[in-house]
Parts: sequence; structure tokens; C-alpha cells
Amino acid sequence: MTDRNETIARFIRDSDWANSSRSALAGDASMRKYQRLSPNDEGCIAVLMDADPSLGNDVKPFINITNFLQKIGLSAPKIYHADEENGLLILEDLGDALYANVVVDQPDLELPLYSAATDLLYQIHQAKPPKLVPYDAAIMTKMALLAFDWYQLGATDSVNTDQRSAFASSFSHALETQIAAPNVLIQRDYHAENLIWLPDRSGNQRVGLLDYQDAQLGHPAYDLVSMLKDARRDVSKNIEEAMITRYVAISGTEETAFRNAYHLLGLQRNLRILGVFARLSMHFGKPSYIDFIPRVWEFIKRDLAEPINEQFVEVLNDALPTPTPEILQRLRDKCATIPTL
Repeated sequence: MTDRNETIARFIRDSDWANSSRSALAGDASMRKYQRLSPNDEGCIAVLMDADPSLGNDVKPFINITNFLQKIGLSAPKIYHADEENGLLILEDLGDALYANVVVDQPDLELPLYSAATDLLYQIHQAKPPKLVPYDAAIMTKMALLAFDWYQLGATDSVNTDQRSAFASSFSHALETQIAAPNVLIQRDYHAENLIWLPDRSGNQRVGLLDYQDAQLGHPAYDLVSMLKDARRDVSKNIEEAMITRYVAISGTEETAFRNAYHLLGLQRNLRILGVFARLSMHFGKPSYIDFIPRVWEFIKRDLAEPINEQFVEVLNDALPTPTPEILQRLRDKCATIPTL
């Protein structure tokens, strides 16, 4: 047994799940691992989060955001047992009814599920956020440049530094002048594979929350973009429009400014994801993420068609090649071949 396995076994022995068996749960794009613990003596199932600090993980942000979400009455998983130093948590098991699965099995629930998730965002935005790092223009620009650093690199074998610099300058200026100062908590990965439907609960507690440890301060439109421009599943344009309209109505925000922010942040987020998915293949050896790139590309094209983004059309069209089957195969062929930049 490795030292890490010994640490995990000792952690579980010191909990109420000492006699439980473990089974693997699907992970995410991070370095964290998850296992389901069988029922303890009280019949309670739980989830083990294994966030090894040696891989760059830190569970303290997850704990802090969990405490905030629970304080304002939302369904973040309870933390039953914690070892912050070793990156281990035993969490409430919110079940398997991920939005991504529920809307496939019960399509008629798509509208109520997304409506509930939109209402939940407004509840979060009404609360005073904890102290967090702002997701400001400088950070957002840096993240958008991953499209050059990884996707352009993988697709063309080089990064065009002139194109990268020109885009960085104009994009940073647009974010600084068009996006209000970060003022609400944004979870940053608020989408159908991180939301769990809990129909036995009431109100916004029907939406179970996962994977929010990277939360920052940001713009209210950001998590709506994350949910409605979902890299992993198609969200209908009717649902997208209905949820934007719903949020504008319940928040009382000025509609034109909000929609402009939505499309500018949509471009930022999906440029980042384009680069992240290329990096997950070429650096981390996870080529399955390349399959999502065509959908992400469509989001980029749709947002580039909006007037607020017209200034970026030329540079991005010149810099980022369309992800043809040949380009996608190039990215797969470079799987785990680039250890670092």
C-alpha cells in the first residue's frame, strides 16, 4: 500500500465510515479523485474527495465556499469529516441525478431545471460574497489567451506572438470598459454536470451544487454563460433566451448592458475552454476533451457575431483555424507530448 493509500485508509478509519467499502465515482478535469462510501452504521452514504496536495490541490477553498453556500441556504454538500493538511474530505452524497442525465431521461424537466438554476444564481448574487480573488480584466485576458498558447500551438505548431499581443491589448480594453467591476461570487464551472436535481427539497435547495472551489468575484452574467453555453451538452437557443430574459426580469438589471456582458464573457470563457481542452490532451494526456471542441467553437462563432465582439473577428479568424477533423486529429496525436510551455 502506498503512503497516499495508507493516509486515506487511516482517514476513513477515523471517521463514521470506518467499515465502509469504496467504489469509484466519475472525476472531473482536475487532479481530484472521488469515491463513494457505502452506508455506515446509520445508513448514510457519503463521498470521499481525494485532493492530494502534492498534485497542487487545496481543499480549504472548497470548505470556505461550502460554508458560504450553506449559510445562505443552498444545497452544497455537508462536510462530515476533514483533513485539510492531507487534502481529504468526506462529503454528503447528493446522489446521481445530474442535470446532464435528468434532462436526457426527462426532457420535459429541462425548463424547470434551468429556471431553478437561474433563480439560484440570483440568490447568490444578492448575498454579500466572501473575500475572494477578483476575476478581473487582467485575469480574464490571460485565461482567454490559452486559445493561442495551446489551441493555436497544437493546430499550427506555433504561437503567433503578434496576433496574440494584438488580441490581448484590444480584449483587455474591452473587458475593462464594458464589464462592471467584479462584485458577486461566481462558481466558474456552473453547468449541467455540476448541478444535481433534488426534487424532494424546496425552492432553490432543489439544486445541488458541486465543483465550486475555484470561485472568484465576477460579473453576474458569468455563471449564466457557463450554464447556457455548456461545452458538454447542447442547450437549446429557446432555453438560453428564456433564462437570460428570466434573470434580467428577476434582477431588474439593465438589459442591453447585461446582454453585452453576457456575449463578451461568453467569448472570453469559450476561448479559455478552447485552450484548456487542447491543454488537457497535449499536456495532461486526456484526449477525450478534444471531442467537445466543435461545440465550443460554435459558441465562439455565435458570440463573435454579436456587435460587442465585432472588433475581434478579424484577428481571431486569422489566428485560430477552424477545428476540422484534421485539426482535431492533430490535437489528439499530440496527446501527452508537451510537458510544459
